[in-house]
Amino acid sequence: MAQKARKDRAKANAAALTNLHIGTLVINLLFVLFHFLLRKRSLLLYFVLSIPSFVCEYVLESSGRPKYDPSTKALQNAGEDLSAPGLTDYMFDVIWVTWASVIFTMLFGNWGWLLWSVVPAYGAFKGYSLFGAARGMAGMQGGQPDNSVPVAGNRKQRRAA
Repeated sequence: MAQKARKDRAKANAAALTNLHIGTLVINLLFVLFHFLLRKRSLLLYFVLSIPSFVCEYVLESSGRPKYDPSTKALQNAGEDLSAPGLTDYMFDVIWVTWASVIFTMLFGNWGWLLWSVVPAYGAFKGYSLFGAARGMAGMQGGQPDNSVPVAGNRKQRRAA
């Protein structure tokens, strides 16, 4: 049963990575063709603001790609779950916002890169909320006296509490 789950995750990861690489190739190729054939856009901004997307894609590729034994073709490692919430989700968001910024830049000029400012703003928001949660948890660990009110009710309810 566990082997089936590993195979399913490996198949899902391989499909997600294939779609991710095809999307990146198409978006970036369209931008380069658009830049050289139709209208000039800032290549410096393109390279600088695409670096985080390429780094995220590399990390997702290296951690999520299933690994097979070369001689027996048996699954050795299914890779990390690419549908997991948290940092993996944030890396996909960075890639998708970069794609949207590239498309907006092609349509509306170099002002389209302003959409990319959502990425660090969202990261700062999540970091601040995480810092606030950690500070709240640290405050709960202080030597606070137990001011709990005794549970009212019958003996069975008091034992359950």
